Amino acid sequence: MSAARPPEGAHTAGEGAPVGIEVIEPGLATTVQDLGRPGYYHLGIPQSGALDQYALRLANLLVANDETAAALECTLLAPRLQFRQDAIIAVTGAELDVRIAGQPVARHAAHLIEAGQQLSFGFMKSGARAYIAVAGGIAVPVVLGSRSTYGLGAFGGFAGRKLQAGDILPLGMAARPAAIGRVAPPEFAVATPKEQVLRVLPGLYFHRLHQDSAASFFDDCWSVAPEADRIGYRYRGGRALAFEPRVQPFGAGSDPSNIVDAGYPYGSIQVPGGSEPIILHRDAVSGGGYAMIGTVISADMDRIAQMQPHHKARFIRVDMEQALAARAAYRERLHRLRSALTT
Repeated sequence: MSAARPPEGAHTAGEGAPVGIEVIEPGLATTVQDLGRPGYYHLGIPQSGALDQYALRLANLLVANDETAAALECTLLAPRLQFRQDAIIAVTGAELDVRIAGQPVARHAAHLIEAGQQLSFGFMKSGARAYIAVAGGIAVPVVLGSRSTYGLGAFGGFAGRKLQAGDILPLGMAARPAAIGRVAPPEFAVATPKEQVLRVLPGLYFHRLHQDSAASFFDDCWSVAPEADRIGYRYRGGRALAFEPRVQPFGAGSDPSNIVDAGYPYGSIQVPGGSEPIILHRDAVSGGGYAMIGTVISADMDRIAQMQPHHKARFIRVDMEQALAARAAYRERLHRLRSALTT
């Protein structure tokens, strides 16, 4: 069986032997992600992409990549990687120790790693996801306009799956010189607190909550459950949410949290059985039969990505005007970040 050809634009060296990055230890759930593949939701294909979009953009900017370049997203336990060529890397996101050839280096900064050296990490002290950008990007094939991994669909990324020991990741050609030692100003670092405030726009079915539950949802403190991944984050610890009684329509099932069917917006909140809210994230299905009581605003979705199990959250009710203002503030921060790292 012949060896697969490297993707177009990837480096190779001598006798066709691949260079790039060898995965020594894959970590818990390391995948290739970029900013995602919007535009296919109507076909049931989610946008995927980095759960913490800001952290990915920051990592790419530090190594002079386009913000859309593919990088590695690492969840809770980061990988150990051996570089087969010189490269410039940056690590952003969760707080963890970063080492090149066993020597500690700073997060949120661009570093040279030489061929033969290993990049390794300690445990994530706070935050749940770290991002590793390499100058030139990870040169896996583009599928539906993106290099992001969609695990449920088994496509995109590297062979449509999490990384495994022995995988060799191809690197693209750097589009522009990267400045070794470039550091993000402290105000642009990724924040990873253990308690988050998540702003919520009430949804189409919020009115179906009992009045007391509509209040307790925002009054109570919730904790991230162990069932928290790229598909959705489950929360528990608050009071169970009761729905107003009604005669269920045909096809909706007997549980009052069920509906016949509806599309699920990115960030929408469903409460199966009224017990534990689930916030749907970037790999979630596009529709189903649970009532959506609200949607976490886009400006706060990155915060969810950095929540570990047992981290706390409070939900704050906002209106559309406040949600749009938060989105504008998020974009303004990105504009200032670009100005700080590209001048």
